Amino acid sequence: MKNLITQLSRDEAGFIVSAELVLVATIAVLGMVVGLSEVAHNVNQELEDVGSAFSSVDQSFESCGTRGHKGWKRSSSFHDSADFCDGQNDIVGSY
Repeated sequence: MKNLITQLSRDEAGFIVSAELVLVATIAVLGMVVGLSEVAHNVNQELEDVGSAFSSVDQSFESCGTRGHKGWKRSSSFHDSADFCDGQNDIVGSY
């Protein structure tokens, strides 16, 4: 066992494998950074689409008044208008 450990400590054949491992790991980390940046951008884009879908719902309503034998009810109405940042691509920093 001692002989095997001595051989492994004197062996330099693993140096190139280590250099290749560092190079591959560096490229993988750079690829992950770029990929996660794109994931973050696309998640923001999808959340903006969901928000735009909710904001495009028109909540205007109108109810007519009624009149009966001993009472009546007035009509009521509400007209929805556009909110701040209601359009698509209104998030700061989106492209």
